[in-house]
Amino acid sequence: MDCKTFHYHEEDDVAVIRLERPERLNALTFDSYAELRDTFRALATRDDLRSVLLTGTGRAFCSGGDVRDIIGRLMGVDDGTLYAFTRMTCDLIGSIRQLEKPVVGALNGTTCGAGAVMAAACDIRVAAESARIAFLFTKVGLSGADMGAAWLLPRIVGHGLASELLMLGEFIDAKRAESIGLYNQVVPDEELADRGLELAGELASGPALGLAVTKRMLDAEWNMSRDEAFSAEAWIQAECMKHPDYEEAYRAFVEKRHKDFRASGALGKQSGARS
Repeated sequence: MDCKTFHYHEEDDVAVIRLERPERLNALTFDSYAELRDTFRALATRDDLRSVLLTGTGRAFCSGGDVRDIIGRLMGVDDGTLYAFTRMTCDLIGSIRQLEKPVVGALNGTTCGAGAVMAAACDIRVAAESARIAFLFTKVGLSGADMGAAWLLPRIVGHGLASELLMLGEFIDAKRAESIGLYNQVVPDEELADRGLELAGELASGPALGLAVTKRMLDAEWNMSRDEAFSAEAWIQAECMKHPDYEEAYRAFVEKRHKDFRASGALGKQSGARS
């Protein structure tokens, strides 16, 4: 893909998205919001890519929306223009959650505002020791419920801690973020790039359908009753059992060899599945 507002490349079957405005702490512009949204949507069509790594360049993962490019230009505009922008930012987060591939966030340094919500939208977050984070929307007179933050955060850290993070808008360091479950792992700064790619590669080697369904159900089951969730899991697991990945795991066990899910079939190819 030819991306103009950030760096994009592919490492085997991992798509790597690197925010690359270090002089502005990787702040987002109107164009980069839209291009990130469109890129995550496009990745849904790439069966050859099995996971995504999202990271930044320099001292920050992402410092949020660019004050010069966005905030000043939105002063005094009409309601329709304001909503078009806020809807676009929500659609970016939606495109990350709707992508049925694992997304790893490798957080280097400052992570705040829109950057913090993008991090929360990732499936797994590995952070550098310097990666402090803040959902600082109330600090600039806005609601802490922005870009889906009030939907995402309670699912990660619980209602009480989400209230604290979104209402106070203060930075917390990597140690505390890990202790409350916001960060999955914290590593020395110099190890972040390797660890992020290692995690993304490990997920890419997993069962594509199984991981896609896991991501889908983690979001969907919040709106289900217990019985609805149990029924949904029973049906979806029965479908997974018809996929070549399940047979590959069995044959690898019997033959005493490593599993190769990459060779056993693409996402959605179940043997005998209903059309």
